Amino acid sequence: MQEKLHLRKIIHVDMDAFYASVEQLDNPELREKPIAVGGKSARGVVSAASYEARKYGVRSAMSGAMARKLCPELIFVKTNFDRYKEVSKQIRNIFFEYTDLVEPLSLDEAYLDVTENKKGNPSATMIATEIRQKIKEKTGLNASAGISVNKFVAKIASDINKPNGQKTIGPEEVIPFLEILDVKKFYGVGKVTKEKMYRLGIFTGKDLKEKPLEFLHLHFGKSGDFYYNVVRGIHNSTVKPSRTQKSLAAEHTFSENISSEIFMMERLKEIATEVENRLKRSKLAGKTVTLKIKYSDFSLQTRSKTLPLFIASKELILEIVKDLLFQEKMKESVRLLGISISNLNNETPKKKVVARESIDVQLKLEF
Repeated sequence: MQEKLHLRKIIHVDMDAFYASVEQLDNPELREKPIAVGGKSARGVVSAASYEARKYGVRSAMSGAMARKLCPELIFVKTNFDRYKEVSKQIRNIFFEYTDLVEPLSLDEAYLDVTENKKGNPSATMIATEIRQKIKEKTGLNASAGISVNKFVAKIASDINKPNGQKTIGPEEVIPFLEILDVKKFYGVGKVTKEKMYRLGIFTGKDLKEKPLEFLHLHFGKSGDFYYNVVRGIHNSTVKPSRTQKSLAAEHTFSENISSEIFMMERLKEIATEVENRLKRSKLAGKTVTLKIKYSDFSLQTRSKTLPLFIASKELILEIVKDLLFQEKMKESVRLLGISISNLNNETPKKKVVARESIDVQLKLEF
């Protein structure tokens, strides 16, 4: 017998090319031109790209050199986070006109729970439309939205009609939608996991749904429960107005690649000091230390160690990082090093989510 779940009405709002769009808004000369925010220096990385630049393959997290190669006419613009925060605050204030259950993911996206809302409007679709219109009126910027029964599906939905569009996936549509969806579009499935799933013959949600829980545990460990549930429309994570910080980190990109581990340790001392300062300001400590290494070929590697006790001092952090650095030989020269501390002392123990039956697709809600 299928268990009826309490379904919510969740909206995921995602601004379109936010940083780049703000720059084009403030500077009319940049409108309808390919621009990249950040990434101008020889070692720079693109923070955001306008849709005109994306046509050439320019993407965020790409090196500035590669972006310029793809689009010789690309215009680089310096980041202006004070301005982005100012616009983000305007947008967030619009969200609060409808609900206090707003969970920001970043400056340019957020979840809203509008199951019960300040407007008394039963239609989450209509609310999303109103919000996007108000954002356009008050900021001049376009936003896209996804509307569904939980955060997982709403986030996937917000990408479907980008830019400047929205997509509603009602309760009765969730399972059919997920079954035909390529697993690479599942939120939480990155490049490595996608390739692993493909090798296992898992290409769509339907393929994933056909795999028993034991199979998913065997190949994906604890994440197996997550994949088993979400493909059945079950994602019980609520919209959290105040999000608990999960980690603290600091990193540095070098002006020239380095290959000497002695030089790396010198840089890591500086990074560990910055991490310590951030932990002190936040009054936090953590158990898991992760070393991030980006090589000259842009491949990324992380090495982690979890301790039995919480730590916050740079001396202890550096001691762990040193072990991680010498854990194995470097495969290339290094362009970036970073240290992060997670498993923080502000986290509450997680409740185990037990695999449950699919959504009762007979349940009808006005969406």
